[in-house]
Amino acid sequence: MATEEKQCAELKIGEQLNEGKTKIIYALPDSPDGNHVLLKSKDKITAFDSTRKNDLTGKAKFSNSTTTAVFQLLSACGIKTHFVKKHDEESFIGIRCEMIPLEVVTRRIATGSFLKRYPGVKEGYRFAPVKLEMFFKDDAQHDPFWTYEQCVEAELTAGGRKIGKQELNMMGDMAVTVFEILEKAWATVDVALVDMKVEFGINYKTGELLLADVVDNDSWRIWPSGDKRLMRDKQVYRNLPEVTPEALEQVKKNYEWVANEVQKLNVHHPGHVVVFMGSATDLDHCKKIEAALKEFSIPTDLRVCSAHKGTEDALHVLRWYEGQGIPLVVIAVAGRSNGLGPVLSGNTAFPVINCPPMSSQWGAQDVWSSLRLPSGLGCTTALNPDGAALAAAQILSLNDHVVWGSLKGKRLNTALGLAKADQDLQKQ
Repeated sequence: MATEEKQCAELKIGEQLNEGKTKIIYALPDSPDGNHVLLKSKDKITAFDSTRKNDLTGKAKFSNSTTTAVFQLLSACGIKTHFVKKHDEESFIGIRCEMIPLEVVTRRIATGSFLKRYPGVKEGYRFAPVKLEMFFKDDAQHDPFWTYEQCVEAELTAGGRKIGKQELNMMGDMAVTVFEILEKAWATVDVALVDMKVEFGINYKTGELLLADVVDNDSWRIWPSGDKRLMRDKQVYRNLPEVTPEALEQVKKNYEWVANEVQKLNVHHPGHVVVFMGSATDLDHCKKIEAALKEFSIPTDLRVCSAHKGTEDALHVLRWYEGQGIPLVVIAVAGRSNGLGPVLSGNTAFPVINCPPMSSQWGAQDVWSSLRLPSGLGCTTALNPDGAALAAAQILSLNDHVVWGSLKGKRLNTALGLAKADQDLQKQ
């Protein structure tokens, strides 16, 4: 608490920029370029366009804790957000954005308002791929659903940037990726993410599109064990026939439970990669693999072992890693006659990937020792260090949601980069 009080004292809070139903935004004039803001949550809960609203002591703390944990996870997965850091129990620092007046909704299971709009769909229908929808933020019209074409024709602007087809496509891709990352994360604690809404903003200084606002227990439907009767989200408050002190206390307990559970989503065990090299002369090649794996925060060890000249030592090292009791991927780096990968593959149940350092002189001949293997061996071959690292990450992602999310984030950022390059080219 003393640390938080010191932070508050040191942070110069400027003018109030905006106030919503559940948060207040303040300028931070001493921040870099004056482009950071403080987003402070309020002890308020609302529903039905604020026709139902109540004070809920503790909600600000729980919402801020949930939001910061979610943004920390998304940032670790490479998603571009406005989140900078948590400030205190009820607020966090973010990049100042002009918000786009659209709610972007993603759905895995049909429920709620979707069933009212499409009465022929039964509750529980599973969307695969994820269903994407957009709603125009306007309380007077009860946030109407807009088709993609309506969003395009509206010619919205934010932060001096027109929200056209490319921006809408980017928002859709980002929203789906965010949903899938959080869905995978919630599944690790046996909670089903049913649907969620997010919002986007344009960075005032750079014009960059960012995931913005908050992502808290007002933003989604979550069903523990996939059971709607166990819901812990804001829908419990919406469903109350009468708001009583006892009912509000239960809603408060739900928000507290979510704030505690969401912290577990940032705990992960990415497994381990060990790179065996046949000779220390291959070190530069192996360091490229190690550097690529750092992008996914995967611990990596580099070892020098020869299958031809030190078979027993190589297998001894392998046995040590097998005994650690964690998910493991082995990458074998050996040129000329690659006996290392096949020997390791033939003596472990863990996956082995060959990544031979190809020489221009004998590469065409040497590669066959990695490709044509004795029967009963399953090691694969990737010629590029980045490819070997990516294959290892994909394998380990089966057991770790953050590695899986980082792979999703990498795919998203690659696609967004290509889209931007195309847009820039069209402007020339």
